Amino acid sequence: MAKMPELKPQPTPQAVVDEHLDALNRGDWNRLMAQYPDDVEIFLPGGVVIRGREAVGEAFAGLVMPFKDGGLLGVIFTPEHAVTVGNTVNVQWRTDADDLREPYRGADAYVTRNGLLAVQVSTFDMQALKEKRRM
Repeated sequence: MAKMPELKPQPTPQAVVDEHLDALNRGDWNRLMAQYPDDVEIFLPGGVVIRGREAVGEAFAGLVMPFKDGGLLGVIFTPEHAVTVGNTVNVQWRTDADDLREPYRGADAYVTRNGLLAVQVSTFDMQALKEKRRM
């Protein structure tokens, strides 16, 4: 795993989410990890919780690979609806990709603190993406 980048706080909760989604869509591990403090927690379906910056970094190292190699690079997350409550931005999104048979929809709650992404609660389930069959 690469060396952790310096933290780069954003000016507003919405800016944190915008930076996160843009970095995710571009497969930019350094920009993603510049958002997560040491005590970050990501809650995923099935009771999975990823705790700490190092563990999140390891998880995202796999996700920034090309989709054909098991990552998410090439899958684009597009916000469809968002509601901000305090420092939490709740986003309903869809994913699209050339390699997907159909869009996949889900939602995340991004809890921000001091311009960083402190907690994320996500409905994202990579196994639910419907990949086109390769000939």
